[in-house]
Amino acid sequence: MKELILVINAGSSSIKFQLFENAATDPAVLYKGQIDGIYVDPTFTAKDAADNKLASEKLPADKPKGHDTSLHHILDWLKDKTHGGKISAIGHRVVHGGTKFSEPVLITPEVIKELEALIPLAPLHEPHNIAPIKIMNDLLPGVPQVACFDTAFHTTQPELFQMFALPYEFAQKEGIRRYGFHGLSYAYIASVLPELDPKAAKGCTVVAHLGNGSSMAALKDCKCQATTMGFTAVEGLPMGTRTGTLDAGVILHCLNHLKMDAKQIEDLIYKQSGLLGMSGVSSDMRDLHAASPTNPRAKLAVDFFCHRVSREAASLAQAMEGFDALVFTAGIGENDNIARAEICKQLGWMGVKIDLEANDKRSGEPRKISTPDSKIPVWIIPTNEELMIARAAVKNLA
Repeated sequence: MKELILVINAGSSSIKFQLFENAATDPAVLYKGQIDGIYVDPTFTAKDAADNKLASEKLPADKPKGHDTSLHHILDWLKDKTHGGKISAIGHRVVHGGTKFSEPVLITPEVIKELEALIPLAPLHEPHNIAPIKIMNDLLPGVPQVACFDTAFHTTQPELFQMFALPYEFAQKEGIRRYGFHGLSYAYIASVLPELDPKAAKGCTVVAHLGNGSSMAALKDCKCQATTMGFTAVEGLPMGTRTGTLDAGVILHCLNHLKMDAKQIEDLIYKQSGLLGMSGVSSDMRDLHAASPTNPRAKLAVDFFCHRVSREAASLAQAMEGFDALVFTAGIGENDNIARAEICKQLGWMGVKIDLEANDKRSGEPRKISTPDSKIPVWIIPTNEELMIARAAVKNLA
């Protein structure tokens, strides 16, 4: 009987899943899909490994909305697709591992309690990561579950790069430090870089994970040296609707002068700002590129994003005292040739040169887009966070 690995990536409004076969060399994806609007108007979509659409449907309106019903629906749909296989393990993406978890962990009742204790560090994300773990315990009792943490990859940062200039006990007693996120994506890049570019893998690489949520990391010998996100996933680069780095005085001004409450400020920082707030048009870079020729605010948002990425690239290179390669990944990083070209142009003073024709080509494969005389190789490497979770689940099975 084939061993199957179910990977779950749950958020507050959606659940993404992938089903893998535990193949001899590496887990191989069989099916993938998601349910969007799990608390509003749940819509299920699914594809096969070749991205052929297999399903697109609304969940029954008379069913309760939430993670429970959505996970039931996913399992019911997968029943007919297992072809005699059996789900042998479940891997979960968990946003925050705090200082406790620096690698994937087999989930036990004690681990669940420890994850619940971390909710204050990620109140918008952690509860929605924990809920499916408990639900799957009931739906598939006895099937091992593994938690994989977005913060884990960054635990190799030196203390210097984890600190805020707050009283030291804030870090020691309250855990207020720079954790970093998107770690599963960076871990995947680190796993494939040695084969693609051995020199960069042994040296200093800046990785730009650019999407609706964006961050960057400095990888020295394929280990994290520094990253742009900090205590939360709102620090660093401007994002689709998140501010990125913001003067803390702005928060005090909103509280004391504008009389905004904590929930209003939270919505401002997480949902109303970033590319959407600056442009007044959209959180999607594709829309902003289309609007830029006639809309100065859309152009300003694009320019600001590219400026911040190039600025952080230089800062991360300084943190490593070197710059041997630049890697673009995630939605914008992999697909936005306009943003990549502008970012690399702004890094020209460091010796970055790209082949514009290579940059414009679309491909789902890793590829180098720098010119032969570029001092710094520039790569596009599609990320695969789900594969990293599946690998961790297989490892814990063993």
